[in-house]
Amino acid sequence: MSELKKIAIQGVAGAFHEVAAWQHFGKNITVVECDTFRILSRKLHRGEVDFALMAIENTIAGTLMPNYSLINEFGLKIVGEVFLHIQMQLMALPGVALEQIQYVHSHPIAIAQCREYLDTLPQSVTVVEKNDTAESAQEIVNKKLMNTAAIAGAQAAGLYGLQIIAPNIHTNKQNFTRFFVLAREAQPVPNANKTSLCFELEHRSGSLAEVLMLFAINGLNLTKIQSVPILGKPYQYSFFIDLEWDDEALYKSVIKRFAEKVTGYTILGEYEKKPLP
Repeated sequence: MSELKKIAIQGVAGAFHEVAAWQHFGKNITVVECDTFRILSRKLHRGEVDFALMAIENTIAGTLMPNYSLINEFGLKIVGEVFLHIQMQLMALPGVALEQIQYVHSHPIAIAQCREYLDTLPQSVTVVEKNDTAESAQEIVNKKLMNTAAIAGAQAAGLYGLQIIAPNIHTNKQNFTRFFVLAREAQPVPNANKTSLCFELEHRSGSLAEVLMLFAINGLNLTKIQSVPILGKPYQYSFFIDLEWDDEALYKSVIKRFAEKVTGYTILGEYEKKPLP
């Protein structure tokens, strides 16, 4: 029997990263838990896992720019994307009431997504940032914390036997996180019609407009653009973009012309675009 694919996730069992991995690969996988995105990136780069799931943006908290830097630093390639509807639950040990809670633990991004609800809690409640949502839930069980609640997904509550004491506390109910499926090297992807790439430009007027116009007049749909300062080059930037395309031959032709207009670029991945759930 062939060995199960090893998929690295940030966090522990019950984390949203695990749910995203199941959504893309199915549940017949071996999940490798990583404390940080850097550890995840290093494991994939060294070939210790087959693929990795990495959150890249959320509709409330925005883009996780350090993760783009990790993809570049370790030379990883994007081979897919997953959109997950994020629903945050406040959970505690069975029998613990909301009035007993003195501490709320969770990942900083999850906390940001629930800030409006957290502001309604008594000022005596302390919000503590942790490495992971599901790990926060796990810690409550392991340490039998009767005065502590965690913000995590319902799957974590079910896995660790916690009681949801306040459901769906995320500020915006249209709360989605986009994850990249990463591989060590580029791979052929059937039905690829989306590209993520980064590039740099000459520091002159109109250089970015020329690139954007090239995409526009050829019908390539620019769905994301993000600028990042270049270290050591004040007020100069790298640009990360996502492009959608229908005609592969036209796309390849546009990329050749695009290469002549930039000072450098890297195709981070070509993959199949996925719709919101």
